Amino acid sequence: MSDKTGIRIPSRLPLLLTHEGVLLPGCTMRISVDTYRNMQLVKSRLLRGTSLKSTIIGVIPNTRDPEHDTDELPALHRVGTAGIAVQVVGSNWPKPHYTLLITGLCRFRTLQLLKERPFAVGELVDMLDMSVPVVAKLRRLLDSLPKETLPDMLASMIRTSNSEKLQILDAVGLEERFKKLIPLLTRQIEGLKLLQKTRKPRQDEDKTVVAIRPIRKIGHFPGGQFSLDTAEEAEEEDEDSDDIALLEKKIRSASMPEPALKVCVKEIKRYASMPEYALTRNYLELMVELPWNKSTKDCLDIHAARVLLDSDHYAMEKLKKRVLEYLAVRQLKNNLKGPILCFVGPPGVGKTSVGRSIAKTLGREFHRIALGGVCDQSDIRGHRRTYVGSMPGRIINGLKVVGVANPVFLLDEVDKLGKSLQGDPAAALLERKRVLFHRKSFETGSGQDWGAYTCRVDVCMKAELKKVLDPEQNHGFTDHYLNVAFDLSQVLFIATANTTATIPPALLDRMEVLQVPGYTQEEKIEIAHRHLIPKQLEQHGLTPQQIHIPQEATSDIVSRYTREAGVRALERKFGAICRAVAVKVAEGNKVTKTDPPPGPEAAGRREKVLESLNSPADLSLPPEMPIVMDRHALKDILGPPIFEMQVSERLSQPGVAIGLAWTPMGGEIMFVEASRMEGEGQLTLTGQLGDVMKESAHLAISWLRSNAKTYHLTNASGSFDLLDNTDIHLHFPAGAVTKDGPSAGVTIVTCLASLFSGRLVRSDLAMTGEITLRGLVLPVGGIKDKALAAHRAGLKRIIIPKRNEKDLEEIPATVRADLDFVMAGCLDEVLNAAFDGGFPVTSRHDLLNSKL
Repeated sequence: MSDKTGIRIPSRLPLLLTHEGVLLPGCTMRISVDTYRNMQLVKSRLLRGTSLKSTIIGVIPNTRDPEHDTDELPALHRVGTAGIAVQVVGSNWPKPHYTLLITGLCRFRTLQLLKERPFAVGELVDMLDMSVPVVAKLRRLLDSLPKETLPDMLASMIRTSNSEKLQILDAVGLEERFKKLIPLLTRQIEGLKLLQKTRKPRQDEDKTVVAIRPIRKIGHFPGGQFSLDTAEEAEEEDEDSDDIALLEKKIRSASMPEPALKVCVKEIKRYASMPEYALTRNYLELMVELPWNKSTKDCLDIHAARVLLDSDHYAMEKLKKRVLEYLAVRQLKNNLKGPILCFVGPPGVGKTSVGRSIAKTLGREFHRIALGGVCDQSDIRGHRRTYVGSMPGRIINGLKVVGVANPVFLLDEVDKLGKSLQGDPAAALLERKRVLFHRKSFETGSGQDWGAYTCRVDVCMKAELKKVLDPEQNHGFTDHYLNVAFDLSQVLFIATANTTATIPPALLDRMEVLQVPGYTQEEKIEIAHRHLIPKQLEQHGLTPQQIHIPQEATSDIVSRYTREAGVRALERKFGAICRAVAVKVAEGNKVTKTDPPPGPEAAGRREKVLESLNSPADLSLPPEMPIVMDRHALKDILGPPIFEMQVSERLSQPGVAIGLAWTPMGGEIMFVEASRMEGEGQLTLTGQLGDVMKESAHLAISWLRSNAKTYHLTNASGSFDLLDNTDIHLHFPAGAVTKDGPSAGVTIVTCLASLFSGRLVRSDLAMTGEITLRGLVLPVGGIKDKALAAHRAGLKRIIIPKRNEKDLEEIPATVRADLDFVMAGCLDEVLNAAFDGGFPVTSRHDLLNSKL
């Protein structure tokens, strides 16, 4: 037998059993094969055959092939389709299977099943109604196809079920096939008409937007010809219409500015026809939820604000004063734009908690935005809606969370913003128009490498954060996701940082910087008893009747177990004490519940328990309440002291001096050690020093060499040339810590002078100051933090530049009373103050007064 294409169809064919669909003559279909018999057919017949005859198989629809070869075959459908395997694709994931691309050739009826294993083979009879494969476009195909092929082609193209396709397949006569096909075509046409009608939006004079969600599911229609899931689908469409009308009502009542309202109206008109249905809905819901015209009323009672700030925070007078000034100005002027404050200070001094207290004082909502490690400007300004997974930036999202237009925003750790190829988030805070000529210079060839282009982009985008933190521009902040302006002028922005060195100058220029120095020991003790200890007792379920921490114990913890500018480590130590006491209290209560009634023996046993309470090995006996923390208890709980006063021991030989340094963590004392040995006049510097400190060391040795005769400084051989056959080694301990800055100059000079003179530097002295080649002492920064560090270390005397005398007013009075400040304008005064009895000078050059 052969069909009209000239392909000879054998009378016996291997049978492929499938239940996934129906292959009609003249149509092409993909069939997945993963059962035993079908896999054997593909391997033995299709993959090993070399002739056209081997690619022709019979496809039996509506018949499931058993999983195992031992299972019996089910009853076969009486009519099948002979087809040619055009393509075979194999895969091993998730399990071995083949995918066949088969084109139907003609119908057949199975006379009998010849064999079942390894795959089914049947004998065919009554080869009916040959057809041609689909090879051209639809119109040309319909014009060229014979009439007997047309019903099969149309049935495969319209939306029909497997049972309906089986009816077409079983219909042998052409007239019978057309009778079964015409109702299906009528149903399809009616469905398309209804779908087109429902997609047309209604428009009236009030410009009311009505958008109906596109129909996604087609089922049975009431007339029987075209079908939809009537009850469920109609109810779903009604709900969608009500939902959109409710969303439109919310948009009208959101009090948006006119530009934002126009954007929302335009988006909701396109709501039904856009494929990004969920994205548009999320955008509209965000626009509705933003507080365009919602704000809280400020509490401007200055007396109540002062009481609240004093109760929440001890010290910090400068910050409290600035908040009260803001409240006073707000009383006089209602439309005052929110200032941008920047609290700069070491960790743990309360910068974040002060921001929360300011919001509480004003009666505003508070929102914290952590900027540490943020390296993409889209985190600040949002993603454009063209991207998958786009979302608004942190500023707009924070406004959505708080629900008001005048919250207090805390931009935490603004000094730790990063940069990447995705842009500079610091530039996103500035948000100014981009300077496009940088990019053009790269595109035209004036910028030759990508690294230089990236640097120019970073510099160009540094200006983009300005509309967030610039009161003159943030009334029109535009988030990439919203793409409409939002007024941020009523937001009170508070930034926190550990240092201003890493903040871009353009951003720093728009912030009012308030320094938050570290606490003195007396302030830490007061903070501990006012805030830290009650907080830890509450967190650990203890009461003052169970534990008592006297001020002497607190002083020991501050001086011997913590040495920091803030109070975080101090709070952790109190937490460790509370946990240890909680263990004793809990185990004591457990033992008390199982103890026998009190009697003479029990009383004697309790006395024995109290005597052995100090032993940390026995924690199962009930302690006496309250448990008092003394020095022995601190050692048992916290271990041996971490910090000891070793200053006097380390200054027991010449060539050692103490300097003062400023770090983002607060002030620190810094030892400088020097030694000399025979050599070739080299200067060795160790301790991970930066370029500025290396230059200070060379300045110091040059000044001492030029003034060696004046101060009678000689090397080991008695020569005034200090580097003659002599090598000098300068070391700054804590070598794992990088050090840099100009303030170590006077310390290096004093250390070398002690080395060459053989005299000891005073053991209670520290110093700071920059030097010049002519012996002048220049001013430095961080005087307050450095003075607090010296006070924590137990030092009594500090040498500072004379021009830093104005900075002493910032130092607490208690610290100034404990320290002796020496003002030095030149290195002569430094050396005289650094050594007991002064530093002898053989001849001194008189300084001429300037005539200017």
